Amino acid sequence: MALMTTLLASLLILSFFSHGTSLSSNYYSKTCPNVESLVTKAVSDAASNDKKVPAALLRMHFHDCFIRGCDASVLLDSKGKNTAEKDGPPNVSLHAFYVIDNAKKAVESACPGIVSCADILALAARDSVVLSGGPSWDVPKGRKDGRTSKASETIQLPAPTFNISQLQKSFAQRGLSLEDLVALSGGHTLGFSHCSSFKNRIHNFNSTTDIDPSLQPSFAASLKSVCPVKNAKNAGVPMDPSSTSFDNTYYKLLFQQKALFSSDKALLDFPKTKNLASKFASSKDAFTKAFIKSMIKMSSITGGQEVRKNCKVVN
Repeated sequence: MALMTTLLASLLILSFFSHGTSLSSNYYSKTCPNVESLVTKAVSDAASNDKKVPAALLRMHFHDCFIRGCDASVLLDSKGKNTAEKDGPPNVSLHAFYVIDNAKKAVESACPGIVSCADILALAARDSVVLSGGPSWDVPKGRKDGRTSKASETIQLPAPTFNISQLQKSFAQRGLSLEDLVALSGGHTLGFSHCSSFKNRIHNFNSTTDIDPSLQPSFAASLKSVCPVKNAKNAGVPMDPSSTSFDNTYYKLLFQQKALFSSDKALLDFPKTKNLASKFASSKDAFTKAFIKSMIKMSSITGGQEVRKNCKVVN
């Protein structure tokens, strides 16, 4: 019975996703030729006022794609008795939604009813990487926006406490490989983490030790000084010392026993993922090439039905 339940759950998740064959880099070449420059300006303007914006938009795109595909369901507001994804526990720290709203407003002014919110979010994620010193790539376009957003479905997001088996399963359910898992984990080079995401490693780790012994001792002590109690609110640390720069520092920290999350450290617990992490730690070029490939693959998971006029509400 347990196996049957697991299989049914996996089939339900897989039913949400399809890798879009109708996407193309020149999808709006005739209908909205300036869409990319309009989105870039909105992201750039916001990032110039708030250095946390790029990491926020990249994370937002990940969290969107992992629920029902890249359909902008994460942008929908809760309404009536329905609590939307953005208000689910894993997403309450998402922010910078206003950037997508600003981009949508500019795009609607130029090309009304043409460009989906899902495409705008995918472009904004790419621009966020570029603005942080990372690589650029052609974003396939032509996604549609979804009409369903449920906070209850955010339990499908890979948790920072996941082990390698749980991570592999989560990615495989979305058609993503171990290579994609390791490359996309490199997105953790940007941003900030609240104590709640790594408290399991520095408080009551197990029945015999308080702190995860795989953490470098002085690093563990620094984390505990920032998060002295298990339920510290709002406190946290940068994802890495260069948390506003897109680089391969994340992978180097893994091998220094300075990974923040259990799910980060888990990459070293399986030979294939460990070898890939080592490759990316030693070569930024290898990492960026793999990241581009995996981002295009992930962002091509589709599932929407319409082009929203307002990213916060269905038509």
